[in-house]
Amino acid sequence: MVIFLDNQNRVLKHSRLFSGTLSHVEVHPREIVREAIKVNAAAVILAHNHPSGSPEPSQADRLITERVIKCCRFMEIRVLDHLVIGRGAYVSFAERGWI
Repeated sequence: MVIFLDNQNRVLKHSRLFSGTLSHVEVHPREIVREAIKVNAAAVILAHNHPSGSPEPSQADRLITERVIKCCRFMEIRVLDHLVIGRGAYVSFAERGWI
């Protein structure tokens, strides 16, 4: 899930851009940037769930987040957070200081 925000952090759109299997989702940062440009978003929030129930981000989660941040930064789009949701809990990259 990607939430697209304007320059006052108001929601412009939310979209489920990617889906996958129980163990893997293919994320393409260019698709996030393309949609952000289309709706004139100034910022995005990323979110996804872990079917395993654990909200702890994987190394792959951290790497793709870095790729998305780099692509968005180039287009002057801020990534405000990446939320990983598990059974009854979540992890916020922003709260952990990773963004």
